[in-house]
Amino acid sequence: MATAVVCFVLIALQLVGPCGAAGAALPLVINTWAFRKATETAWRTLQLGGSELDAVEKGCGQCEIDQCDGSVGYGGSPDESGETTLDAMIMDGNTMEVGAVADLKHVKNAIGVARKVIEHTKHTLLVGESASLFAVRMGFPYEDLTTQRSLSVYSRWLNQSCQPNYWKNVVPDSSKSCGPYKRLEKVSFEEETISQRNIHNHDTIGMVVIGKSGTVVSGTSTNGGVHKIPGRVGDSPIAGAGSYADSTAGGAAATGDGDTMMRFLPSYQAVEYMRMGTDPTVACQKVISRIQKHVPKFFGAVICANTTGSYGAACNKIPGFTQFHFMVFSPLQSQPAEQVVDCI
Repeated sequence: MATAVVCFVLIALQLVGPCGAAGAALPLVINTWAFRKATETAWRTLQLGGSELDAVEKGCGQCEIDQCDGSVGYGGSPDESGETTLDAMIMDGNTMEVGAVADLKHVKNAIGVARKVIEHTKHTLLVGESASLFAVRMGFPYEDLTTQRSLSVYSRWLNQSCQPNYWKNVVPDSSKSCGPYKRLEKVSFEEETISQRNIHNHDTIGMVVIGKSGTVVSGTSTNGGVHKIPGRVGDSPIAGAGSYADSTAGGAAATGDGDTMMRFLPSYQAVEYMRMGTDPTVACQKVISRIQKHVPKFFGAVICANTTGSYGAACNKIPGFTQFHFMVFSPLQSQPAEQVVDCI
């Protein structure tokens, strides 16, 4: 997931104690990263009688408004052409319906549009300009997502010979100059190295909610990877990758390098581990370990919560990323609590 913010709210029905332990009360709200205001908004929505879908939509939507870490919402992560585009999804764990948008342009409330895909279409995922036209039909304003900050980021990147970028096996040499690029006849395969492009450049907000009725809902929102190739879609809007919800088992959400993580469907895998009775913390760790075997140096983290209200998280340890912060809110707390896990 490119610098994305994963809104992962789990609202559970039982008591949950410290991370990974049972014993705190449901509902439970849990989301990736220290996005406190998103957690508070989701929780407040529930307390005011809103549904689990409402809570996820409003919680992730808060990050879109706040432009969390510059990796969610408008004015962040300009692509190669300087444009900000958005990805989002929302999933109902009762019906298994998913609404998602990707490469969304000129509409700020991506998670809101994703919900309208569930409510007003028989589809799951809409992309690009067509998704924007759908959003306008649904009543969302058509706006410019560019800001002075995103223009500054883009200008600075151009002045640095378009470094870093996501091209390989092209001419001119993408590690030294800007494009336009053409393919090399001879393709070489090199082990990807950790770069600043990969660390803290993929911070999706992921949210899952397990409500008092046992309903699990998950959602994500992000503006993708900064300087991505136009048209790129990461893990955030993909069910089972960015997040996954199943009211018979629990929910999970992932954050990090979406181009890598989406290949392993980490959120789906974590929920299936929990379905088999695996503790949420262990489920998260197993998902991370599975990816490590193939891509040892990937940047990523996963949060998990089961329907009993137990929760956990795990992350991959690489230079510059040794701990993962996430937020939790339950009835035993008067405010959301920031929690931290050491990466493995």
